[in-house]
Amino acid sequence: MLSLRVSDLRVGAEIRTRAKIIQSKTGNAVQFEVTKQTRDAIEDWCSANSLNHYDWLFPSRKDRTRHLSTRQYARVVEDWIRSIGLPRSSFATHSMRRTKATLIYRKTGNLRAVQLLLGHTKIDSTVRYLGVEVEDALVLAESIELKQRDRLSCPPIDVRTYLEGTVSGCLSW
Repeated sequence: MLSLRVSDLRVGAEIRTRAKIIQSKTGNAVQFEVTKQTRDAIEDWCSANSLNHYDWLFPSRKDRTRHLSTRQYARVVEDWIRSIGLPRSSFATHSMRRTKATLIYRKTGNLRAVQLLLGHTKIDSTVRYLGVEVEDALVLAESIELKQRDRLSCPPIDVRTYLEGTVSGCLSW
C-alpha cells in the first residue's frame, strides 16, 4: 500500500470505490475496497499535500520522489499509538492489516472471502494468518443446520469426524 500513486486511486476528480494492486511478495493482483470515509480522507490528504496524479500517495518525508518506507510507516503508527495513550505493544503495522480481515471472518465465517481479500493463494495460509482453530470451525459448522432438501442422499456425518479428516464421501455444503 505504501507504493500507491495517487493515480492508482483517482480517476479524474473521483476517488475509486475499489482499487487493485499487485502484491510485491506474490505478484498476485489483490482488489480492495475504498470506503467513503477513506475516500474523503484521501481527498483531504491529496489537497493538504498538493499531490498530483503521478505523485506517491504516501511520499517519503526526506525525498518526495520516493514513497514512504515501511520503517517510516512503522514510526508514524508508533507516534499515533503513543499520542492517544495506548500501549505501543498492543498495536503494530501488521496487526492493523489483520484487524479488518479478522472482523470480516468473525462476522461472516467466510474464509474464502478473507483469503481473496488478503491475496493468499492457499486457504491454509489464511487459516494460520487469522489464527482459526479447529474449535472455531466446529462452532461455525455446528451452528448451521441443513434442511432435508439440502442433504442430498448423503448419510449424516459427524462434523468432528469430517474436520479431523477421517471420513470421505459426498458433502453438499
